[in-house]
Amino acid sequence: MDANKPAVLIIGGLGFIGRHLALHIHENNLASEVRLVDKVLPQLAWLAPEFDEACSKEKFVQADASREQHLPRIFDRSNGEQFDYVINCGGETRHSQPDDVYEARSCNLSITLGKEVAKRGIKSYVECSTAHVYKSGSSPRKEHDKLVPWHKLAKWKLKAAEELLKIDGLNYCALRLPHVYGEYNSGYFAMALCLARVYLEMGQDLELLYTKDLKVNTLHVKDAASALFHAAEWRAGRTASSEGTPAMFKDSSVAWAFNVVDHNDTQQEHVANALSEVFGLKVSFIGSLVSQLAKMNLDDVVDDMNEVSLQEWAELIEKSKIVRPGPIGPFLERDVLKDQDMSIDGSLFESTTGWKPKYERFNADSVRTMVESYKRMGWWP
Repeated sequence: MDANKPAVLIIGGLGFIGRHLALHIHENNLASEVRLVDKVLPQLAWLAPEFDEACSKEKFVQADASREQHLPRIFDRSNGEQFDYVINCGGETRHSQPDDVYEARSCNLSITLGKEVAKRGIKSYVECSTAHVYKSGSSPRKEHDKLVPWHKLAKWKLKAAEELLKIDGLNYCALRLPHVYGEYNSGYFAMALCLARVYLEMGQDLELLYTKDLKVNTLHVKDAASALFHAAEWRAGRTASSEGTPAMFKDSSVAWAFNVVDHNDTQQEHVANALSEVFGLKVSFIGSLVSQLAKMNLDDVVDDMNEVSLQEWAELIEKSKIVRPGPIGPFLERDVLKDQDMSIDGSLFESTTGWKPKYERFNADSVRTMVESYKRMGWWP
C-alpha cells in the first residue's frame, strides 16, 4: 500500500456498514493501513467470503472502544504515528433497549473516541449517525430543521453530538443516514423481506401499516460506505472558517452533520411494489384510519404479528434444513413502526463535498440482490 495514503481506523468495523466501509477502502486501495475494531470476533460476525481480505485478522483488534483502558491498543500504531481518519460505525444498533444501554454503548463510546482523537491531533473524526432525529414534515428535512428524536437510539446519538461539539480541537462531522439496505442487511429491510417470505408461505396478502405514500427514505450500504470515507477526506484539516464550509457550521453550537440519501425519495409504495414483483405477493396498506386505531394498541398488534410470523419463520427454517440460521428474521420492532415520514434532503452534503450516490433508487433489483446474498450464506428458506 502507498505510504502517502491515509491510515484509517474503523470502530465497529465488523458491523453491517463498517464491513462495507472496509471493503470499499480495500477494493479501491484508498489507505496505507486499515485497522478494524469491534467487540465481536470475526468468526461470530456472519462475514461473507468477499470480506475475507478487507476484514482479515491482521487488520482486526478485538476491543471495547468505550473503555479508556482499551484505547492504547486501539489507537497505537507500530510505526509510532497517528491514524489520519477515525470513522465510528460502532454503538448499539438494536432497538427497544434501556436508556443506560444506549448511554454506555453509543453515547459514551462516541465521547470517549472524540476526546482521544482530539488529544492525538488526528485529522478527522466521522460519526455514522441516524436521520431518525428530525420532526416529521411534509417536505424533506434539512440539517437545520427541528430535531425530535424518534426513539432512544436516536436520542442518545443526538446527545453524543452535543458533547462532541464541546471537545476542543476535534475535527468532527456526522452523517445522518436513512434506512440503509444492501447485501447481508439484517435490519429494517431484512425484516420486510422475511415478512414477505412468511406471508407467501402462508398464502396470504401482506398488509402494511399506514399508507402507501409514507416516506421510508433509503441509502445503499455501498453508498453509505463511500460517503463516510469521502466525509473523512473532506473534514480532514478543515476548520469552521475554511472555504467551502457550510455557513451554519461556523456557529460552534451547531452540529457538523450532513444528511446522506439516495435520489429516490423512497415511499412505502416503492417497497411494496418491489416485494410484489419479486415474491409474486399482493402487498397492500391498511390505511390511516385503521392504522390510527391500531396505533392506540400498537403493542398488541405488533405482538400478534410477531407471534404468527416468528412461528412460521421457524417452521420454514426447519423445513429448509437450515442448520445455522443467519441474523435475519421477520421480527417487527415497534420503534421503527412509526407513522412519521423518514424524508431527508441530502443536497447539502452533495453540493459541499461533491459526493454523489451510485445507487439512486430502491427497487425490485435491490430486493433480488439482498435475497441472493442471504441464499449464498445459507440463511434463506
